[in-house]
Amino acid sequence: MGSAKNKDSAERKARIAEMRRAEQARERRNRILTIAASVVVVAALAVGAVVVVQNQGDDSTSASDSKGAGHWKTGSDGVKTWSAKLTQTHVTKSVSYPMSPPVGGDHNAVWLNCNGNVYTDEVANENAVHSLEHGAVWVTYTSKAKKADVDALAAKVKKTPYTLMSPYEDQDAPIVLSAWGHQRTVTGADDPDVATFFETYVQGEQTPEPGASCTGGKMQ
Repeated sequence: MGSAKNKDSAERKARIAEMRRAEQARERRNRILTIAASVVVVAALAVGAVVVVQNQGDDSTSASDSKGAGHWKTGSDGVKTWSAKLTQTHVTKSVSYPMSPPVGGDHNAVWLNCNGNVYTDEVANENAVHSLEHGAVWVTYTSKAKKADVDALAAKVKKTPYTLMSPYEDQDAPIVLSAWGHQRTVTGADDPDVATFFETYVQGEQTPEPGASCTGGKMQ
């Protein structure tokens, strides 16, 4: 009898030991699976982060982000207004603008100095557009503009903070005034619309970033 009890006890202990070994084995497998799953999740998150960063990088260097379905609408005062919302993304490559000179859209992270700066050579659109974002008025002229008008406009710009001036051959008129989202042509330096445009748009209501600096940027 005692021998049978001892045998049953031994078998029970053996079964318990086997169950414990099986449970421990399951726990080890579960831990391994959990660790493996965590590694997969982390790897997936890392890949996703890389893709996001790459996409953001692609966005920051796009050459055509400013193309859209917008068009000019001309008001009774002769000022043209771009109909679509203009993007404000900083990019590092050149941008293909739908208007010339451009009045907004993606642009370089560095603005062109616009504290009454007069440039004698053409400037980069992407830097000038950033200046417009800060509320500057950009005076541009072609080789067809009269020298007297160019000189008079340069004198006005030099006395006016938040303005800049540069030659620009790729425009439809000899003299063009541009602000963020707005543009008009003028007949000459003595055209009264010059003063009106300056008064309205130098740090005007159209400015996306009023009060932002027009110094400490790019000189040319």
